[in-house]
Amino acid sequence: MAKAEAAAGRRTVLGGLAAAAILGPGRARAGEPLNLVLNWTPTADHAPYYHAKAQGWYEQAGIDLTIETGRGSGTAAQRVAAGGAQLGIADMATAMLARSRGSKLVAVMVVYANSPQGFYWLKSNGIAGPKDFSGRSIGNPPGDASRVMWPAFARKVGIDPASVRFVNVSPQAKLQALRGRTIDITSDFYNEHDLKLRQFGDDLGFLAWREIGLNPYGNSIIANEDVLAAKPKLVADFVRVSQRAFAAAVQDVGPALKALLASVSGLEEANQRDQWRRILELMRDPTTEGVALGAFDAGRVAADYDLLRTYFENVPVMQPDSAFTNRFLDTGLRMPAG
Repeated sequence: MAKAEAAAGRRTVLGGLAAAAILGPGRARAGEPLNLVLNWTPTADHAPYYHAKAQGWYEQAGIDLTIETGRGSGTAAQRVAAGGAQLGIADMATAMLARSRGSKLVAVMVVYANSPQGFYWLKSNGIAGPKDFSGRSIGNPPGDASRVMWPAFARKVGIDPASVRFVNVSPQAKLQALRGRTIDITSDFYNEHDLKLRQFGDDLGFLAWREIGLNPYGNSIIANEDVLAAKPKLVADFVRVSQRAFAAAVQDVGPALKALLASVSGLEEANQRDQWRRILELMRDPTTEGVALGAFDAGRVAADYDLLRTYFENVPVMQPDSAFTNRFLDTGLRMPAG
């Protein structure tokens, strides 16, 4: 039974991949420049973009893609809203909050159908859970999505959002700062969970946001609304190629990781493979399995907006369904059932 279901899942994705390969080799044309600003330094969840670029898929679609390293979802959302990049990767709730306050952002594909957000600490530092966060320091970058969404988390667990002190820590320095106890807590995505387990073992404390009922959509591809209106085909082609690349990585992440490691220094393949295994959990929900890989559910987006209105002050009224579109996605590409 399990083997049959797995085979059916493979057929679903592979059949969609064949349908998606509408531009064969030799049909490359002069590409239109397009900048994609990442939410973070490149890791496994960005590997499909590097794979598609290395394979010439974007070029074949008429796109001259530049991938820019990011400094957090908040920063990526600001850059796309200001027109510094046409497209970006950002936490969906962060993008929605920015849109409600006037930023022209529209999400065109979701990568993390489940929130990757989590907090990490050392049990030996006297922290048993989030109730003990009060009076402590949280280390992360200024543009980190968990800072933007912190008031929602704090109020959900019943502590004052102002009761912690944020410390600016680069992504690369988080674990060192936690080990050296220059910070008490750090935020990070679930895809790097295995690395922390290896380093800290039983002393590691962890809480995933989704475990306390905070499960907004996570990383999504966002577009500047003006770009979307002026160049819908450019955005559509980028989304189709990227969706195809993610579907290929779901089947075999090896080529995508090879492309990532060839482009980005300082990464270990074993760690990136561990990350991808966690990423698959985050990508899978009933909508990505039943509608399309990368598809949003309108009801969930509305619930995420309600979350913002509940936990943040002075969130302007907007129509949640204006914050996303599924129209560029190929419904032949779906996540196989887990």
